[in-house]
Amino acid sequence: MTGWLRWAWRQLTSMRTALILLFLLAVASVPGSVIPQAGIDPAAVAQYYTAHPALAPILARLSLFSVFGAPWFAAIYLLLFVSLAGCVLPRTFRLVGSARQLPPRAPRNLSRLPMSASYRTSLTPAEAVGSAASLLSGKRFRMRNAEGWVAAEKGYLREVGNLLFHIALLALLGSVGIGGIFGYKADRLLIAGQSFANTPTALDQFRPGRLVTPGDLQPFTVTLDKFTAHYITSGTLRGQPSSFDASVSYTDRPGAPSHGYLIRVNHPLSVDGVRVYLIGHGYAPVFRVTDGAGRVVFDSPVPFIPVEQRGLTSEGVIKVPDADPDQLGFAGVFLPTAVDVNGRLQSAFPAALLPRVSLVSYAGNLGLNSGPSQSVYQLDLAHLRRLSVAPRPLAPGQSIKLPGHAGTLTFTGYRQWASLAITYDPGQVPALISGIIAIAGLLLSFSVRRRRVFVRAHAAPDGSTVVDIGGLARSDAAGGFETEFAALTAEMMASHGGSQPAGMAGAGQAGDGGSSESASFGDGAGDAGDPSDDEDPPGPIPSARRPQPAAPDDRPALNYLSAPADNESAPADNESAPADNESAPADNESALGHDEGE
Repeated sequence: MTGWLRWAWRQLTSMRTALILLFLLAVASVPGSVIPQAGIDPAAVAQYYTAHPALAPILARLSLFSVFGAPWFAAIYLLLFVSLAGCVLPRTFRLVGSARQLPPRAPRNLSRLPMSASYRTSLTPAEAVGSAASLLSGKRFRMRNAEGWVAAEKGYLREVGNLLFHIALLALLGSVGIGGIFGYKADRLLIAGQSFANTPTALDQFRPGRLVTPGDLQPFTVTLDKFTAHYITSGTLRGQPSSFDASVSYTDRPGAPSHGYLIRVNHPLSVDGVRVYLIGHGYAPVFRVTDGAGRVVFDSPVPFIPVEQRGLTSEGVIKVPDADPDQLGFAGVFLPTAVDVNGRLQSAFPAALLPRVSLVSYAGNLGLNSGPSQSVYQLDLAHLRRLSVAPRPLAPGQSIKLPGHAGTLTFTGYRQWASLAITYDPGQVPALISGIIAIAGLLLSFSVRRRRVFVRAHAAPDGSTVVDIGGLARSDAAGGFETEFAALTAEMMASHGGSQPAGMAGAGQAGDGGSSESASFGDGAGDAGDPSDDEDPPGPIPSARRPQPAAPDDRPALNYLSAPADNESAPADNESAPADNESAPADNESALGHDEGE
């Protein structure tokens, strides 16, 4: 059982599983962008129910109208969080160790590195090594010294960038979790002239986080003073909105002075850490209803919900429970710019240029005092009877007289309403900071190169000192280390007063004290001038490492060569050189050193 659990954990925390879950999360987010969401635009969800009465209930059962709060979406997110945490945390500790580790020791045979050079100097080996160490230390290389050699490494900021990225990735996921636990979202439809306070009972929909209580809500109030919509009046885009402006007054706490603000699309009101967005609008026709006893039992605007956006045709219901002798109900449509198309009323433009309302009248029991709760946008027709009055378009000021002395309904005008989304997300700022740090870490890890320089010095038979230099860069796909290595070699040779001994061109032959004055740069062959080579056990030299002929004496000074591709490159990570070259031990002492998890 333990073995299966360990196997399952390894599979869950593998990078492959994390990528699959990330892909699934992206795919699962697509319905939330295509299908209207109840938490963002309830009016659009109502329109979808009207347009697709058979499909909408199926989508609702699958939680596709609230994708980001669905259990299956939360399961994918939690699995991704666990997978990334299990993958990133061990890698983070490994990167911390890698960033603090010293460079590996210098290999015995530096000519086998991708870049190498050799020259002679009159300094003693200790002086040459000390001078090289001082030069490299002044260029901010991390140093490791020993007798006869020095190892230097630069570019540890690459590991810092990797570390920042991984930590920021975890912080980003944690920030999203904080927003879901301690934040909340709400919606409020507000007719012009109305106000609301930020309390659960005053909100149309309230979706709190797991640890949010009503007492945690910020005590602000908002009043919609005026809503204005402008539309394009000509051309192919006729009827398309050009601007939406909601003029509001708000107070951030009871008794505080009122402030004004103009909420526009993508310009929310920010009050006490809460953002109030404008997400929808429509019309609220105003009706006055007189019952059979002559009493005014209803005089109020009623929000109608748009069922199409081209002309903003809207549907709604009026419920009059206080009418006598029977309760009254009305269902109908509001047409901002009514036109007759083949005997059927339609709205030709979303602005209220020729407003009309057409209603179907009912009387009976509305069912408000018993049974399940009802939507304010629907009538329960179970206990209602349709009145025998033909629907007809009413202009503002016109009335319909109900039969049987049931009363009178008058269409007195209209107002506009705005739908507001109230969002409080305490993890939003940490998520933004984490995202910026993650991008900065990636840029840092991509732009900084890890490069290593090794220097060895030993006494030659003629009493001079032979200095060997080798270098390599890790993840140097863009190049550039060649130029840096050439400049370091030239500067080091100048500080040592170095010159090339005759016969030393990487051919594996001892010098004869000739007069050539140029530096010797290795071509990947072994260097027999290193006394340590005398300690190698006897045996044939592998064909891939066989010494090459000596370079001519007129080789240009300070011209280095990269190692040939035929098995002459530096050994891979944690792989030491062949035994005939007396490479350093395999425990992180090779030229490429420790595994950095790259």
